Amino acid sequence: MIAGIKGKTTLRAEALARRDTLTTTGRQRGSRAIAERAIAILSDMRPAVIAAYMPIWSEVDPGLIVAWAHEQQIAVVLPAVVEGTNLAFRLYNPGDELEVHRFGTRAPAAGMPTADPELVISPMIAFDRTGTRLGHGLGYYDRSIAALAARGKHPCLLGVAFSVQEVPAIPAEAHDARMDWIVTERETITLALPK
Repeated sequence: MIAGIKGKTTLRAEALARRDTLTTTGRQRGSRAIAERAIAILSDMRPAVIAAYMPIWSEVDPGLIVAWAHEQQIAVVLPAVVEGTNLAFRLYNPGDELEVHRFGTRAPAAGMPTADPELVISPMIAFDRTGTRLGHGLGYYDRSIAALAARGKHPCLLGVAFSVQEVPAIPAEAHDARMDWIVTERETITLALPK
């Protein structure tokens, strides 16, 4: 570890603790502001398929983004854990029954069709201004993005988090997928030109 840079485990624990101090009302307001910023990006891009997620614990709730996408006839896929630590992006429509997966995440059933997203909305436990994110530490998103790239697919990556989850620096590794945008309730951080 470089002097002055905390390890991922410490950064993750501290960011989660800060996120968990937000009130329910604060998270709802923050999620609404984040949705407005993310929808502005989606309105400009007009992707055919986006990947979102169902929130767990105190995560940002992307529900308003998902609802907007459906209204705009943009297909929505949700990540489902398959084969241990890989993700499949399964099509989701409002009202679909969801299965419970690892960590209490929810995803469409195994029989649902899959689709490759053009943009991935990624939850984050912590982030820094280089576009590096911390998830739960099992590499689900990194492996899935790498698998898409191996097939010639390069979705834009939009990380969503509350501003209290920002950290000064995350020790990045070669396999870490960096975000193209990070959206908080306070700002949109643009990190790379859209692919």
